[in-house]
Amino acid sequence: MLHERVTRGSQRSVRAATHGDLPAIRLIYNQGIEDRIATLDTEPKGDSDILAWFNDHDERYKVLVAEDGNDILGWASLNRYSHRCAYNAVADLSVYVLRDKRRTGVGSMLMREIEEAAKGSGFHKIVLFAFPTNEAGRQLYVKSGFTDVGVFREQGVLDGKYVDVIAMEKILAE
Repeated sequence: MLHERVTRGSQRSVRAATHGDLPAIRLIYNQGIEDRIATLDTEPKGDSDILAWFNDHDERYKVLVAEDGNDILGWASLNRYSHRCAYNAVADLSVYVLRDKRRTGVGSMLMREIEEAAKGSGFHKIVLFAFPTNEAGRQLYVKSGFTDVGVFREQGVLDGKYVDVIAMEKILAE
């Protein structure tokens, strides 16, 4: 069940994303690409890229948006971790917040709701992969109960330099 939250005098809520939200999702994701703090993607995504990504999600692998009125502030998604059936109880997590709304509670709202969605979809565990240098993201994940699993040293190349990626997980309580 998605809940509405009142924050700083505004009506913020989290709901399931729709096709109409894709331009805002694309904008927010492209900010993450541009800022070089949250993804190894280096090229901005177009409308067709985001549509294909969205269509890979279903009732189990949810995409949620946080909004204030008609403004989308951020989004979170549960993504397939692996196509092997042994991993059907594990979801990979993505969370992105509009650049000027970071550190305002939007990420925490999304984390609470995406965890509830994961439980409702029968997931046992959520994993995520992040840059150790993304301090705001790391604080959000730790505050949300995620723990470190390890570091993939020099896991990818960003702007011509090898970067580390941390793995974190959260076992969902029954």
